[in-house]
Amino acid sequence: MKRLSKSLLFTGLALAWACSPEEEPIVHTPEIHYYTPAISTSLQVAGFPQPERNIISEQGVALGKKLFFDPNLSANGKVSCGTCHTPELAFTDGVSLADHGVSGKKLHRTAPAIFNLAWQSDGLFWDGGAHDLESLNFGPLTHPDEMGADLDALVAYLENELEYKEQFKIVFSQEQIESAQVARALSQYVRTLISQDSKYDRWQRGEESFGEVELKGFQLYQKNCSSCHQEGLFTDLGFHNNGLDEEYPNPPELEGLYQGRYRITSNPEDMGAYKTPTLRNIALTAPYMHDGRFQTLDEVLDHYQNGIQVNETLAPELTWGIKLNSIERDAIKAFLNTLTDSLFIQKHQK
Repeated sequence: MKRLSKSLLFTGLALAWACSPEEEPIVHTPEIHYYTPAISTSLQVAGFPQPERNIISEQGVALGKKLFFDPNLSANGKVSCGTCHTPELAFTDGVSLADHGVSGKKLHRTAPAIFNLAWQSDGLFWDGGAHDLESLNFGPLTHPDEMGADLDALVAYLENELEYKEQFKIVFSQEQIESAQVARALSQYVRTLISQDSKYDRWQRGEESFGEVELKGFQLYQKNCSSCHQEGLFTDLGFHNNGLDEEYPNPPELEGLYQGRYRITSNPEDMGAYKTPTLRNIALTAPYMHDGRFQTLDEVLDHYQNGIQVNETLAPELTWGIKLNSIERDAIKAFLNTLTDSLFIQKHQK
């Protein structure tokens, strides 16, 4: 048998290589790292609830945080979630009725604090109109007076940003971005906003002591406030009429916004009832109440002492108000200041 010439041999090898199947490139998919927070016993909660359809990962939290502070999600490219929920103010904005949405019109409710929401299981918003964070997010995203986003345009923006495109693919394992994924990523970030390192928490853990005035204030809180602002989360997660108004009008254009929880349930017992806000970080979250009508804690105490409007659905605990002398008022304010979580604020600043 004749030996093949070198040129013929090389030609054969080249043909064999050309005809062989192409080798698939090796793709290294980043491993998803799931998020497990350390929960302080002072929160008095069991576990860390999260929906099975949206299990939290470190990558999902990072994506959600980026979305949260991105003004390009809004219609005019100037308003982000962080515009109304700033870390320095415990994720509120310090305004009674904000007008910094895309329309410039004043809203009808103040921006609530949005930490420890993983345990808010009985409705979100001041009237409980959203049943979970995922559905809540579409409200401010699309409201014409808040971020005013068109969801199709929003998705198109994200699809055209390479970094977002890659992040969404890692977190949700899909080639195409969907608006539901935006809501899920935002929810993952917000669920990790956990405030549990105030002086109160350190006191509960035996790491720090209360002064005499703070301890007196804690006792007054237990006597006068804890039925609705239950220790731990410092909210009962419920809805109550706390005597802000005697009547609750319903202008047609506002679709029941002045009627509180009744707007959602149509239950007469819920007329004028609003979500119990947490007392945590309360020194940072003025103004107070669902419409921000009180600018200071002293105004809040004035209301509970002398300003309660008696009506048919008033919470029974407030029938006679809350009577405090000047020394007791100072003590209860001293205790409320122990609920400020400076570590939480520092951790989540941009």
